[in-house]
Amino acid sequence: MIKSALEYIVGLGEVELFRENGQTLSDKKLYPVEAPIASRLSVHSLTGVVDYLKSNLDVVGKTIVHVKSPTHVVVFGALNMDKNREYFIEATAMLPEYRFESWYDAESFNIKLQSAFVKNADRDVMLKVVGNIKEEDVKTYGDNGVSQSVTAKVGVATVGQVEVPNPVSLAPYRTFVEVQQPSSDFVFRMQNGPRCGLFEADGGAWKLEAMENVKKYLSEALADIIEQGQVPVIA
Repeated sequence: MIKSALEYIVGLGEVELFRENGQTLSDKKLYPVEAPIASRLSVHSLTGVVDYLKSNLDVVGKTIVHVKSPTHVVVFGALNMDKNREYFIEATAMLPEYRFESWYDAESFNIKLQSAFVKNADRDVMLKVVGNIKEEDVKTYGDNGVSQSVTAKVGVATVGQVEVPNPVSLAPYRTFVEVQQPSSDFVFRMQNGPRCGLFEADGGAWKLEAMENVKKYLSEALADIIEQGQVPVIA
């Protein structure tokens, strides 16, 4: 019995190849020994990608820079003999957190507006409204489904009705800080509490603009080696 078991185990390592219908077949599952691929570097800025490519440290042959999303860029080489690509470096943007489609209390919303959004006219108007709102007065707002009005301080010691701006054009930090942050429209709403929320209203068009901004930045920063035909940038 032991002899038979050993012969069976030895037989497992033997592969029989044969031809049938113009194909080479085997009697066992075969696994290819693939060429080794380097582990990729990770950075959090476009500057890191540019510095790495200009250093010419690891890259051999043609390289492609792919803007995969507003927050993700990868650099990889051509297909090898196994039809795999070697990824050299990836960049993932580090951004302040803001949850769209969610509600914040007035104080938290005020802080988020100042820390997670680029300063512009609509942001400043919202800060004035939110910063002066009376806690008990969002309960008695006027609302026609599009615009709202709430009770807020309108002077040193006076209180009156002010209209909540809507829609608003804002530029949150949503892509790499080296490029211009795209502006887009948001629906701004308030609830009892008071609580404030922003809801995206551009169908995600900002993503295409952000990716184009990243592509433009990289194309300009890598212009000298792009001219040599070694590093195309795609988005």
